[in-house]
Amino acid sequence: MATTTAAAAAAATVPATAATAKASRVPFLRNHHHHLPARRGVAAAAAPIRCSAVSPAATPSPSPAPPATPLRPWGPSEPRKGADILVEALERCGVSDVFAYPGGASMEIHQALTRSPVITNHLFRHEQGEAFGASGYARASGRVGVCVATSGPGATNLVSALADALLDSVPMVAITGQVPRRMIGTDAFQETPIVEVTRSITKHNYLVLDVEDIPRVIQEAFFLASSGRPGPVLVDIPKDIQQQMAVPVWDTPMNLPGYIARLPKPPATELLEQVLRLVGESRRPILYVGGGCSASGDELRRFVELTGIPVTTTLMGLGNFPSDDPLSLRMLGMHGTVYANYAVDKADLLLAFGVRFDDRVTGKIEAFASRAKIVHIDIDPAEIGKNKQPHVSICADVKLALQGLNSLLEGSTAQKGFDFSAWHNELDQQKKEFPLGYKTFGEEIPPQYAIQVLDELTKGEAIIATGVGQHQMWAAQYYTYKRPRQWLSSAGLGAMGFGLPAAAGAAVANPGVTVVDIDGDGSFLMNIQELALIRIENLDVKVMVLNNQHLGMVVQWEDRFYKANRAHTYLGNPECESEIYPDFVTIAKGFNIPAVRVTKKSEVRAAIKKMLETPGPYLLDIIVPHQEHVLPMIPSGGAFKDMILDGDGRTVY
Repeated sequence: MATTTAAAAAAATVPATAATAKASRVPFLRNHHHHLPARRGVAAAAAPIRCSAVSPAATPSPSPAPPATPLRPWGPSEPRKGADILVEALERCGVSDVFAYPGGASMEIHQALTRSPVITNHLFRHEQGEAFGASGYARASGRVGVCVATSGPGATNLVSALADALLDSVPMVAITGQVPRRMIGTDAFQETPIVEVTRSITKHNYLVLDVEDIPRVIQEAFFLASSGRPGPVLVDIPKDIQQQMAVPVWDTPMNLPGYIARLPKPPATELLEQVLRLVGESRRPILYVGGGCSASGDELRRFVELTGIPVTTTLMGLGNFPSDDPLSLRMLGMHGTVYANYAVDKADLLLAFGVRFDDRVTGKIEAFASRAKIVHIDIDPAEIGKNKQPHVSICADVKLALQGLNSLLEGSTAQKGFDFSAWHNELDQQKKEFPLGYKTFGEEIPPQYAIQVLDELTKGEAIIATGVGQHQMWAAQYYTYKRPRQWLSSAGLGAMGFGLPAAAGAAVANPGVTVVDIDGDGSFLMNIQELALIRIENLDVKVMVLNNQHLGMVVQWEDRFYKANRAHTYLGNPECESEIYPDFVTIAKGFNIPAVRVTKKSEVRAAIKKMLETPGPYLLDIIVPHQEHVLPMIPSGGAFKDMILDGDGRTVY
C-alpha cells in the first residue's frame, strides 16, 4: 500500500505498495517510502489505507486526451486493457520517448506502445543501457526519463541506473512488468520482488494491485520524480493488471498530502538578507555550486554579475556556470584545479548552493573551508548539516533563492559596495602559477591533448557524456562547459558503462546536437552493445575512446599507493601486449559504424575533425599511454595541503 506519511495513513485509499524510507534520511523529498510487510508466499495486498485527497491547487493538470487512432477503436467511456491505460497515462504526462526492452511480463505494455500515436520507443540492447539512456535523456533535457523492463532479470538490470539516478538527483520513472498477482511470492518464473530490491535506491516506488489506480499512480510518479529533490520512481505492474479491462478515470486526484506539505516553501526574505550581509562583511567569498543549480544557470550568472564572487563547481555542477568566464575557477575537489581548492581553503565565506559536501569534494571534512562561514542552500533538508554544519542554512529551491537574492541586490545599493578585486587578483595569480597542464613524450598521445582538440573543434558546444575513470576527470578538466545540462556523467555512483547509453539518450532528447561520448576502453566495453541503437536510429553520437588498455584510475592508485603492483587492471591480451585488444574498430564495423584508430599525436586533429564531419555515429579509438596520471590529486581523506601536482606511472613511488 502506498501512502505519503505514516501520520496520514489513517485517512485515504491508496491501493499500491511502496517501499520504506531509509531510517538515516529525512523522508518526503528524497526517499519517500512506506511499505506494509508481506509474508513470503502472500501478495502484498494488505487492507486499504485511507488518506485525505490532495487539494486541487496542488495537483498538476493532466494533458488532454491523446488523439483517437484506428489502433485505438475504443471511445473515452469504453474499457481497454490496463497496459493501454498505462500508455495513455504516459501520454498525458507529456511523454514522447521511452526506453523499453520487452519480455514476458512487459509484452502487454509493448503491444500498447505500438498503438500510441505519440510515444516512440528506443530499443536499447540491454536493460542497463536503456536505463542509462533514460538518465542521459533526463540529464540533458530536464524532462523525466522513462524506461520499461520486464520482471526478474529485466527489472534487476535497472538497479545500477536507479542507484545512479538517486545519488545524482535525476528525474526518472522506471516501469517494470511483474508476474500475475496470484503468483507473487511463489518463486514464479522471472519473479523478483523489485519493490523490495529497489527500496533504498528509489525516491518512491509502487506495486500496482488495482487497474483503476494506474492513472493516479503514474501522475504521482511523475510528480514525485520531478518535484522537490528529483529522483527515480519505480512502478511495478503485474501482468494480470496489464491485461485487465477497465474504463480509466483521468481526473482522480493525487494522494500525496504529506509529501506536498513537506515540500520546501519559498525562502524567507530575512534569511536572504542575512546572506547578503555576510557577503558584504566578507573579503574572500567563494561560490561552491553543484548539480542542484542545473535549473538556475541564468539566475546564478546574474548573481555573480551583481556580486563579483568567484565560482567553483562540483563534478555535477559543470556547466551551471560557464567554465570560460573570468570568475570561473572550474572544478574543485580530488581532481579539481589548484586555484579552486586554494580558494575554498582561504575563503572567509563559502556560499554552498545545491551541493551535498561529497567526500570527493571535501576530502578531510574538518579541514575543508575551515576558515569560512558557510551558507548552505539546498532543497533537501536531509543534506543540511549532514556532512558539514553551516552557519546559515536555507531549505529551499536554489532557483527561488537566487531570484530572491538578485531582487534584493537590484533593489538596493548594497552591491555597489562589493569590492573583491584584491581577492580576484590573488586567485588570478594562482591561475597563472598553477594552470592545468601535462607533459608530452614524442608522438605518444596525451589524453588531455585529445580533449583539448575536441573542445577547440566543437567550440565547446557539444554535449559531453563519459564513462567513469581517468578519462572522466580529463573530460571534466579540459573541455569547456558553457551551459547547464551539457555535461553528463555518473558522479555519485561512478558507474562504468554509463557513457555510451547516456550519450544516446541525450541525442534522443536533443535532435541535431552533436553528442560526444568521451570514454575509456574499460567503461566502453561494459555497454558496447548500444552501438546497435545509435546505428539503427542514426543518432549523431560520436564515441571517442581514450584507450590505454588498462583500468586507468585503479592503475593510477596502484602506481601511487601500491608500488605499481598490477592487480588485474590490465585489460588487453597478456599473451600479445603489443596488439590492441579488443579491436574496437573491427567491432564497430560489425555494427556498420565507421571507425578509425590513431596512435600518433600528429594524427589526432585530423581524425577528430573527420569524426565530427561524418554524419551519424562514429567511433574514434585513440591509443594513449597507461602511465599518464590525472593531476592535480588530493589523496582520499586528504586536505588541500596534501595535493599532488606532478608525477606519473613512469616514476617509482
